[in-house]
Amino acid sequence: MRFQQSWDDLPEEKIEESVQRNLEATVLRALELGINHIETARGYGSSEMQLGWILPKLPREKMIVQTKIEPFADPKKFLATFEESMRNLKLSHVDLLSLHGVNNAELLEWSLRPGGCLDMARQLQREGRCRFVGFSTHATNDIILKAIESDRFDYVNIHWYFVGELNAAAKDAAARRDMGVFIISPNDKGGMLYAPPQKLVDLCAPLSPMAFNNLWCLSRPEVHTLSVGAARPSDFDAHLESLEFYDDAAEIVKPIEQKLRREMEKVLGDDWCRNWAEGLPPYVEVPGEVNLQEILRLWSYSKALDLVEWGKMRYNLMGNAGHWFPGANAAEAKIAKIRTVLGNYRFAARIGEILEEAHALLHASPKKRLSEGG
Repeated sequence: MRFQQSWDDLPEEKIEESVQRNLEATVLRALELGINHIETARGYGSSEMQLGWILPKLPREKMIVQTKIEPFADPKKFLATFEESMRNLKLSHVDLLSLHGVNNAELLEWSLRPGGCLDMARQLQREGRCRFVGFSTHATNDIILKAIESDRFDYVNIHWYFVGELNAAAKDAAARRDMGVFIISPNDKGGMLYAPPQKLVDLCAPLSPMAFNNLWCLSRPEVHTLSVGAARPSDFDAHLESLEFYDDAAEIVKPIEQKLRREMEKVLGDDWCRNWAEGLPPYVEVPGEVNLQEILRLWSYSKALDLVEWGKMRYNLMGNAGHWFPGANAAEAKIAKIRTVLGNYRFAARIGEILEEAHALLHASPKKRLSEGG
């Protein structure tokens, strides 16, 4: 999603030769390094078409090719979109087909209902057009669990990394069902680790923050794949450090994680670090759909680990990215109304001051998703 010419579909003649050469060099470098999972989506503009100019020339048996199609109310549109993807990719089949962005209850229903998009994907599987069927998601944990516990998917693309543990229950549920677990954007959404603050650099030494996060994820046996998000061949270089320590990942990351946890407890308090997420309602149950779970997560890691630029990037997407980043930020939060849905939430009395501080720390001009020019 980061090396194509455009987030819009373009005619072939609009693809610049330099952009295509970079894309092909990135794919070839990946395969040279043993990175064989190539992930794209119909929603990634010219990505599929540009990949279609190189993938058919490469040894098919050495690649795991994944594309993603969003769920539609009309499953015929799902099938038509898949056919468009295959024409772009110029392949007879994909190894992995995802329902892209199962991010709320409506999209899940479009996916799971009889004759819906998942049934269409299984039909394609029976025809040999795809080998395995999964879903990708930016949803709250309750929606993800419903999808996983349907027992109808082979794998999941999910957000889960050191600064984003809210989906741990979904990750574990997938593992119990022997589902493949693919971690979405651990380097960007997981902290903008390609441009880390000095405090995080110091705390993660002797590893880089990116290497720490890679190993922290991969040391869990239930995690199978991390996306790299390479935009150029050199983007792989920073990840090679991780591989040097892969066999001893758990032992390497443990003391670093302890340092990070101690610093967070020093800044935020042990009680907060252990319990802040417990009992927080999902945004759909909060007056004004204020996304308490996300705001408090961003505030916690931004405040404790100086991840303010990452926090701003994520915070200002709320309300500006549709179901990909749902809910509202704290700008219009009505604290008295919000407290009515918090029940016995441990930190209900502090919620007003925390939301005010989070907004002051993280608010900037509204952001857009990359696909919208952000």
